[in-house]
Amino acid sequence: MFGYVNINRNGLSEEELRDYRGYYCGLCSKLKEIGGKKAQFLLNFDITFMIILLSGLYEPEEEAEYFTCPVHPAKKRLKKTDDITEYGAWMDILLSYHSLMDDWYDEKNRTKKSYADGIRPLYEHAAEKYTRQEEAVRTFMEKTRAAEEAGEENVDAVSALTGDMLAELFVISPDVWENDLRNVGYYLGRYIYLLDAFCDMEKDRRKKNYNPLLLGNFRSAGELTNYTRQKLTSYISQAARSFERMPILKNAEIIRNILYSGVWTRFDVSANRYTHTEEKLQKKQKKEPAADAKE
Repeated sequence: MFGYVNINRNGLSEEELRDYRGYYCGLCSKLKEIGGKKAQFLLNFDITFMIILLSGLYEPEEEAEYFTCPVHPAKKRLKKTDDITEYGAWMDILLSYHSLMDDWYDEKNRTKKSYADGIRPLYEHAAEKYTRQEEAVRTFMEKTRAAEEAGEENVDAVSALTGDMLAELFVISPDVWENDLRNVGYYLGRYIYLLDAFCDMEKDRRKKNYNPLLLGNFRSAGELTNYTRQKLTSYISQAARSFERMPILKNAEIIRNILYSGVWTRFDVSANRYTHTEEKLQKKQKKEPAADAKE
């Protein structure tokens, strides 16, 4: 489900893009430090955004260094790490473990179950260290599974579950900025759930998986797409409003790039593909009766 809160590369300067990659590489490095290579595969764009936002707000002491990445060895890369990077890595582990186990429950995917078993010691450490956040993720998974089994048609009700969970993760500990941080996490969570449902519609229809958008009474692909766009716009606007209320100068332009532009890149691609697929299907359905009549 996660991985939709990304940058628009064309809207960043070379320096901003370098800094963004620095946080991304910093998270990757911290995951490896905590749990080895198996933890590196949990790398997540959404958690990277959370780290950038929290680092911009609190401005902790930061370590920046260039290193040689085994995946991109041709040129040294910058990595940025601080205390928030470590927090983000543990949140990544909490989310990933429950997501892997959810795939096991839903699809009996043994590969996912094996991977979850491999990171379970890391998960248990994170659960003990961050009890509030772990309870939020676990509750989110349980309530989401129940909603799916019940065939919940209310998109707002289901997306709010992801929002409630991310709201807790965006707050390291309660302080004066707690409400705004919760709002950013809450509305980003709702955005992530809805966008994931929209992007997965074709696959879910084919596999007969639960998807609240497929249960809606939409008269056309255009109507469904416009409905989704309006909902996503509302969610992102609320998240951006809370961001703008906080005194964030560091990383501010990278954050604005993500909230005002980057979050739409996946939607635009999916919307074009979905509309094209539906148009082809409609043309095919119109031709078939004509061919039958001719016979």
